[in-house]
Amino acid sequence: MEHRDLIVIGGGPAGLAAALAAREAGGEDILILERDRYLGGILNQCIHNGFGLHTFREELTGPEYAGRYLDQVRAAGIPQQTDTMVLSLTPDRTVTAVSPGGLRRWEAGAVILAMGCRERPRGALNIPGFRPAGVYTAGTAQRLVNLEGQLPGRDVVILGSGDIGLIMARRMTLEGAKVHAVAELLPYSGGLRRNIVQCLEDFGIPLLLSHTVVRIEGRARVTAVTLARVDDVRRPIPGTERTYPCDTLLLSCGLLPENELSRGAGVALDPVTGGPVVDQDLETSVPGVFACGNVLHVHDLVDFVSEEAALAGRHAAAYLRQSRPAGRRIAVRPGAGIRYVVPQYLDPAASDGPVTLRFRVSKPVGRCALTAAQNGKALLRKQRPAAAPGEMERLTLDPALLGEGPLTVALEVEA
Repeated sequence: MEHRDLIVIGGGPAGLAAALAAREAGGEDILILERDRYLGGILNQCIHNGFGLHTFREELTGPEYAGRYLDQVRAAGIPQQTDTMVLSLTPDRTVTAVSPGGLRRWEAGAVILAMGCRERPRGALNIPGFRPAGVYTAGTAQRLVNLEGQLPGRDVVILGSGDIGLIMARRMTLEGAKVHAVAELLPYSGGLRRNIVQCLEDFGIPLLLSHTVVRIEGRARVTAVTLARVDDVRRPIPGTERTYPCDTLLLSCGLLPENELSRGAGVALDPVTGGPVVDQDLETSVPGVFACGNVLHVHDLVDFVSEEAALAGRHAAAYLRQSRPAGRRIAVRPGAGIRYVVPQYLDPAASDGPVTLRFRVSKPVGRCALTAAQNGKALLRKQRPAAAPGEMERLTLDPALLGEGPLTVALEVEA
């Protein structure tokens, strides 16, 4: 059994930013564990630009953004171990992992969970039909095209309008494929507005809202996909079917935080986000275990992942110094029009500055106000020209304003 002060599980953008912030906050004995051969996580296959505008004030590709953090982590001398799969994490922060060198076990003073997320597979979607070749998640297709130089197909239909699905519609088109349509079950897109414009509208690719796949044709290989409009309770409407001959179906139907390790450690999970329940320091229900990035809740911009992860790293370092005072816990709840809020608890006594509440609205709205209220009294109000589920919203609150009772974040639609 080896000892490490701080173990960061995951070497993607969240893990790199957390480890670097922990080192800058005085943490010395830090180890990053990454299951892939390279650090950088999903950014390595995101060769499109649009990253870094908030963090570095310039537009970067995914590998360039990861490279900035990799350079800083290496300059700080933070050890990393790649090709290492963490098998388990216990409530007493014992980490067991396997690598080509064999099985290893560490006893950690603190742990940061930064495992990211995965795509929802076809098996979770209940699409009728056989299981032919040609059905891929959008992320798998992105890896095939961008890292392995393989084109999954020539005639494509995409189910789901999350950001990766929108980006792959453009990417497949640029590689010479024909994208017939992007279908979305909901009456609105789950992606960023800029991606809808740049990836679909600029290339003349139809976005079919309130549509889903009702049939996949083909046995050895996909030969066609049938789409149908759905009603208000998301049931296909008979007579609205349309069949698209194609050889490929890409699925972009949501992301799921990778929380098997969290669950095994006894970490309480939020039923809406699928990630850990945390306080303002991003500490989970298990003392000394922190969470950040897409394993906590799925983000829209990697810049916000890095910002959040840096907070986790600083507070993990403070935990190791035992310099975190404890006080009362105030619950943070989603109110009208809000799907979820992170963090789920606040402790004003333990806060070392303003607290950022991150959340998503339940459906698209026009002019509105985002409010944080306690006992019926509004503590903060932020007006927005529009809000949509695809874009994360934030409110920054001074903990000194907090009294007793739960804090509620709500949406008010304005005329």
